Amino acid sequence: MGKFIELVASDGHKLAAYVATPTGKPRGGVMVIPEIFGVNSHIQQTTDGFAAEGYLAVSPAMFDRVQRNYDTGYSQPEIQAGVAIMQKLDPKNSMMDVQAAIAEAAKGGKVGIVGYCFGGTIAWLAAARANGLACAVPYYGGGMHGLINEKPKVPVMCNFGEADQSPTLAQAKEIAAKHPEITAHFYAGAGHGFNCDQRGSWNAEAAKLARSRTIEFFGKHLG
Repeated sequence: MGKFIELVASDGHKLAAYVATPTGKPRGGVMVIPEIFGVNSHIQQTTDGFAAEGYLAVSPAMFDRVQRNYDTGYSQPEIQAGVAIMQKLDPKNSMMDVQAAIAEAAKGGKVGIVGYCFGGTIAWLAAARANGLACAVPYYGGGMHGLINEKPKVPVMCNFGEADQSPTLAQAKEIAAKHPEITAHFYAGAGHGFNCDQRGSWNAEAAKLARSRTIEFFGKHLG
């Protein structure tokens, strides 16, 4: 359904992006920000899923600044490798990559961003710092609590697992309390990565409910 294209950030950095196009006129654009495992088969499927809902869906390769073509599974060594790359990224550069993806997704209309794990943190940051977004949906962004003082400029809906350790339930509740303007959903029994059906932490019920809420949120803010 989708294909890889090249985006160019404002500093000249070239990054790959997986783009899935809907049949018919797009209802809007959706950016899908990956976990620390790259634009892998799961993220490509997820991006295709948003295209199937009528959105021009774009998933930028956020790790291209450190390592190109990053695409892994979910074993402990792969998690450690992904964290090591993530720690080398500069948020300023990541926002330039997001901005390049927004420009691509905007070909579909109003743009929303959804991100998972590392991508959830990026989506939260983008809600406060990026230009051209209409809304943001972070899923369990591990770094969100450290960015609790960011001020979102657009409507935000967060999906948190109650059994998550990154962020913990207490941290997630603190984020929600500090930002009464956002919508926060908490999923009982769901841990980190509950949306990913390739991970041991997958929670089918929570994933389905969170996705339906995300689609509804995009429908409201994008079209």
